[in-house]
Amino acid sequence: MDEILVSVRDLAVHFPLRGGGAVRAVDGVSLDIPQRQTLGLVGESGCGKTTLGRAILHLERSTAGQVLYRNQPLNGNMRQFRRHMQMIFQDPYASLNPRMRVSSIIAEPIHSLGLARRGSVRPRVDQLMSMVGLNPRFATRYPHEFSGGQRQRIGIARALAAEPDFVIADEPISALDVSIQAQVLNLLERLQRELNLTLLFISHDLRAVRRISDQICVMYLGKIVEFAPAADLYSAPLMPYTRALISAVPVIGAQRSRRRIVLTGDVPSPADPPSGCRFRTRCPYAIEECARTIPLLRQIRAGHWAACIRIGDEEADIDAVMQKNIKIQQR
Repeated sequence: MDEILVSVRDLAVHFPLRGGGAVRAVDGVSLDIPQRQTLGLVGESGCGKTTLGRAILHLERSTAGQVLYRNQPLNGNMRQFRRHMQMIFQDPYASLNPRMRVSSIIAEPIHSLGLARRGSVRPRVDQLMSMVGLNPRFATRYPHEFSGGQRQRIGIARALAAEPDFVIADEPISALDVSIQAQVLNLLERLQRELNLTLLFISHDLRAVRRISDQICVMYLGKIVEFAPAADLYSAPLMPYTRALISAVPVIGAQRSRRRIVLTGDVPSPADPPSGCRFRTRCPYAIEECARTIPLLRQIRAGHWAACIRIGDEEADIDAVMQKNIKIQQR
């Protein structure tokens, strides 16, 4: 088992509301990210994925909990950790300063962290551009002179300039054309392998997450509801929520007749989440006890964890209940 590089312990991010109360964007999340592995984080829009990623790097102030890097707690002074922990942002244009040349954008972390002498910065910038598939001759151009895929490569080069060993990729392909998405995924996979990076890959695209991840966390309304190795999660998901997400992934060819699971009901507000299990208002497997008991994330089988009080001894009954209560649509 690889050494744990980043640990998150009971992390919470609550945004106060003017009239009282708070939006519980992240509400008591704990996870471990092993060194040199890729952890995928999936869930519906608004479930708290991006907020969690930003809170890990202290780009968002946490309400409770802590983050540890190599067993060292991250404190208010993040400068000593910035070199080791970087982020690739979702929007490849908004994350780049339009008034700076690409060479200056990529060199900024090098200058800020004092990673190279003045005369060796430009060769390092050229090396980083080549590493991500960009021609170093374009270093004097501005971000608007590049395509969306090229701008994302610039963002990746900037993140790698600090020579980190942990990178959070926040929806890095969602703003790109489908034809470019595969190229960026190939690039991330190659860089992860060649540089021994540890990745937290945040996405709502389950196909991309399955391809790139070693392990996957499923998030719902601010909480982790399922965690497993990627192959296990897709072949035998435990939570009805996870099954619904996987059934929504488009398929082609021989699998075109796969059944689509459509959950009924609206997603509850994170400002007023349901009591007990947060998924119970949409879960056909819910019973009265689900409203009274907050389910803990527990290991159901080797390496496979789920937050459901009804999974375990009665696991075999889930399929029957799902068939009876969830609306099934043929593709």
